[in-house]
Amino acid sequence: MKRLLLLLCSALSLLTSVGSAAPAKGPEPLVIAHGESVNLADYVVPGKTTVFDFTSKYCGPCQAYNQPLHDLHAQRTDVAVVKVDINRTGVTGIDWESPVARQFELHSIPHFKVYGPDGKLRAADKIVFGPDGRPDRAASSSAARQIVEGWINSGK
Repeated sequence: MKRLLLLLCSALSLLTSVGSAAPAKGPEPLVIAHGESVNLADYVVPGKTTVFDFTSKYCGPCQAYNQPLHDLHAQRTDVAVVKVDINRTGVTGIDWESPVARQFELHSIPHFKVYGPDGKLRAADKIVFGPDGRPDRAASSSAARQIVEGWINSGK
């Protein structure tokens, strides 16, 4: 009986550790969310700078980043790219009403967030709106996009 109990505890421990394993960088950028809410911390790759690219297949500028981000992911061992698809299944056009788009208050894509190897947020794009409802360029930031573009351009 003790042996059976020990075996069951070992199996449970193994299942628990497999489910909570930290993500690893794969050969291709990981695609997550598909419109649903997401905890980015679950997808930060330990020891790597992780770039989250909020994207939609209906966004032309987003599509222009696909190959450069794929190359960045493939060529830089210290960088992992994770693509956050903001579109829910079956929605055509950019899905601004998706749970993930609302969660991150997205008003423009492509949109980037960069996390350091320690898992802490290093830079994020942000659009701030003025009292007239228009984007306030002075208060907004494209810090993450500038970092990503710098890496992409340095690889050319």
